[in-house]
Amino acid sequence: MYKFNPQRIQVGISACLLGQQVRFDGGHKRSSYCDNELGKQFDFVEICPEMAIGLGAPRQSLRLVRDRGEIRIRNANMDVTDKLRDFSERQVERLNFISGYILCGKSPSCGMERVKVYKADTNQGAKEGTGIFAAALKARWPQLPIEEEGRLHDPLLRENFITRVFAFHKWQCLQAEGMTRAALMAFHARYKYLLLAHNPAIYRQLGPMLAHSDLPLPALAEAYLQGFMAALAQPASRRNHSCALEHIQGYFKHRLDGEEKQELCEAISAYRLGMQPLLVPLTLIKHHLRQHPDDYIASQVYLNPHPQELKLRYGL
Repeated sequence: MYKFNPQRIQVGISACLLGQQVRFDGGHKRSSYCDNELGKQFDFVEICPEMAIGLGAPRQSLRLVRDRGEIRIRNANMDVTDKLRDFSERQVERLNFISGYILCGKSPSCGMERVKVYKADTNQGAKEGTGIFAAALKARWPQLPIEEEGRLHDPLLRENFITRVFAFHKWQCLQAEGMTRAALMAFHARYKYLLLAHNPAIYRQLGPMLAHSDLPLPALAEAYLQGFMAALAQPASRRNHSCALEHIQGYFKHRLDGEEKQELCEAISAYRLGMQPLLVPLTLIKHHLRQHPDDYIASQVYLNPHPQELKLRYGL
């Protein structure tokens, strides 16, 4: 029986993405990136909903079908909608310990979006659906970071997803340790510049909400989590990254000499204009932080939102 582990990040994944031969054709869709790279960081929880309800491999492929206004999942010989929905609802209820989920795209059970939905008794359809299991997962855990494996090939989406997974795991750790108002404020303080880089509008809302809300703690924590994950769901832009970097730069204004200030200013400007990667100003800031320690800046998750060995910021 799985349970939350503060020492290890557990992530759900479509079993076919790790090489299990569970697809309708008896094959798999192994992702070398998930298996070889993310497998070093995450403990994967592998699930194939179609195999879990007793369908074998190989098997006749299923499709989403719109029939009299309802979405069903079936093939020419059987309808497994009720069985798959029942399994999905029971299974996702047990996934309160995971910190993210990687789905197999286009699947009528696991597709996150743009799954083809056919008109009844035709081969005509539109890419407008969500897989049955994926829909249950999103409905039960709306704040959970979820992504399709194919979209992880995009460097911006990949970095954004993994940032959210690590952040959500830290939130789960906060809950496991025991939520207090002071702990919630400290959590927010550590994430301020990461929030600013992703969504300045929500960033400006969350601080005052924590400072002035008279909501009971459970309701306040839930409202904060909704805003927190909504902010991180927006990939950070060069403009917003630059804004966060400039805020951090301000903490060094009385500690750097004129030449060092100019160098850092130019590095941030060059990044904003697309002439240098994000790592250039970040590396310079970390250098100055070693020379001029500042506990508040050192605590900022923005500087290290995920392990450096993943190399997620190299192309940003």
